[in-house]
Amino acid sequence: MVGSHLADLLLEREPNSKIYGICRWRSPLDNVNHLIPIANKRKKLFFEYADLTDQNSLDNVFKKIKPNYIFHLAAQSFPQTSFSSSSNTYDTNVIGTSRLLESIKKFNLNPVIHICSSSEVFGRVNKKYIPIKESTPFHPASPYAISKAGTDLIGRFFYEAYGMKTLITRMFTHTGPRRGDVFAESSFAKQIAMIEKNLKDPVIRVGNLNSLRTFADVRDAVNAYYIMVTKSKKFGEAYNIGGTYSCTIGEMLNKLISLSTYNKNIKIKTDRNRLRPIDADLQIPDTGKFKKDFKWNPQISFEQTMSDLLDYWRNKIDNNYINNFLER
Repeated sequence: MVGSHLADLLLEREPNSKIYGICRWRSPLDNVNHLIPIANKRKKLFFEYADLTDQNSLDNVFKKIKPNYIFHLAAQSFPQTSFSSSSNTYDTNVIGTSRLLESIKKFNLNPVIHICSSSEVFGRVNKKYIPIKESTPFHPASPYAISKAGTDLIGRFFYEAYGMKTLITRMFTHTGPRRGDVFAESSFAKQIAMIEKNLKDPVIRVGNLNSLRTFADVRDAVNAYYIMVTKSKKFGEAYNIGGTYSCTIGEMLNKLISLSTYNKNIKIKTDRNRLRPIDADLQIPDTGKFKKDFKWNPQISFEQTMSDLLDYWRNKIDNNYINNFLER
């Protein structure tokens, strides 16, 4: 999701730059379908095959490309999946980040490097630490969160040890069009869109509805990332970034339901498979440091984000993509 929106922004903001996106040979291209005609011209946008779990593939990329800026967004990014696939999560996110930075160092490159950590590193936050500052102690509540704490620390280490120009972001909940259906708000939007088309019974399966989150739009997030890497004068810094609208997962679900065209009753059913063994349930950021350093503020409202997300799934159904998907 994030990489595709970042590519859209870079194509608009950097008309004279070449943009390279790393993907695996098996990576789904749904979110970048609209960019493939541009990539096929081989003039401005390029796809390169590599994998964070394969050092040689990363070396091959950096032998060929000498980037000025790197946005390291790649990860096993699903917290729920990390409970059943912890080793893969650690290898991809922690060791994968180390492999990436080692490859950059090996070829004596000097780009500005955005390291995408996560607000999940703060995990189960004591109420006395709300809103969450950059100095708030880490208390990760999933293997994914642990892996992002490792990613975070590796980014700082490569700055302190080798002078590499790393910048670390701890982005709080961000969503919008192209969001994967393993995430709560996108799963809810997908289920609602299916209900509207009579593709499933009017029942929405949910996990923990009491978790409190601050929502941002993915398009605001990538704008923040772009401003940071192109404007920063100091490196090795970590920044909280996030939106301004906070609500529980249950309240977010109610907003999506209120946007639905389905005019009958929709039932809510708790699905035990959607419950995490531990949940990061107080995710409210203090983003003052980032706003002070970069004069950034989110522009897209929570309601617009939810509306666009629901329309995204409606469009997928209208284009018959839904027939290939499990109900998640």
